Amino acid sequence: MAAVNRASLIAKLHKVLKKHYQPVNPTPGRSLLENLLFAACLENSPYAAAEEAFAAVSKTYFDWNEVRVSTVKELAEVMKAASNPDAAAGRLRRSLQAVFEANFSFDLEPMKKLNLGQAVQKLSGYDGVSPFAVSYVTQTSLGGHSIPLDDGAMGALAVIGLVGPEDKPKDGCSGLERAIPKNKGLEFGSLLHGLSVDYVNNPYSTNLHKILLEVDPEAKARLPKRQAKVEKKPEPEPAAPPVAAAKGSKPGAAPAKPDAKGKPDAKGKPAEAEAKKGAAPAKKPAAPPAKKPAPTSKAPEKKPAGKSAPAATKRKPR
Repeated sequence: MAAVNRASLIAKLHKVLKKHYQPVNPTPGRSLLENLLFAACLENSPYAAAEEAFAAVSKTYFDWNEVRVSTVKELAEVMKAASNPDAAAGRLRRSLQAVFEANFSFDLEPMKKLNLGQAVQKLSGYDGVSPFAVSYVTQTSLGGHSIPLDDGAMGALAVIGLVGPEDKPKDGCSGLERAIPKNKGLEFGSLLHGLSVDYVNNPYSTNLHKILLEVDPEAKARLPKRQAKVEKKPEPEPAAPPVAAAKGSKPGAAPAKPDAKGKPDAKGKPAEAEAKKGAAPAKKPAAPPAKKPAPTSKAPEKKPAGKSAPAATKRKPR
């Protein structure tokens, strides 16, 4: 995008934002450290929610060192007014830890005596201090000109083509501070933050899309779109394993059926079903009475013991 078109687009963005949002002035009288910690609450959250979360932390804990040694979970319960309490609590605790490790105290007021570039470089070197917080402190405490950008702001600026879709807050927006005069920096920053919060809360909002298209009518193709839900097709049921044929059965013949005990017979034919439980067993047919031998008139001859009987002699007919 040409420099002239970029500057005119930023000016148009400022004009549209003033139609839909109200500027918010920073709370006066806060120290540099307090503005740094408030920025940790404000990132990706509305101003009212950030003020409530910051006030809750200030009233709940005795001093900032007690906050530093608390867990993120404990802080998140106190900072529940923030849009993402866990993320806000993590930023706040890391910022306090970085300041304490660098200075062994929580007094950052001497930083105001440094050159602006040196102060910004020192703030940026603190582990856990985000680019959004550095820009916010630069605006509110150091008298510099820097527009705070968080994830929501980068997403909205990507839709209207001022930044790339993969750019992060640390990458910034080229030409933004040149197009917005310093005396309008606080106003523009708070207006852009209102758009940022709407983008984070619901990037598919119809009202949000109208505002973005009012800035750039050609941004329709870059608007966030809901992804269609893909219905999962039911998986086919696995086929039953083939039953092994019994020995002796012919190929292609029906498989042998199990008998009453669950085993097929040798020929593969079904055996007789087992009798139902409780039924009386079938009666067997009575055997016919055995025939008694016919009685003889002559008494049987007694054989002498120890000698075999003589062979019978044939009688000659008379």
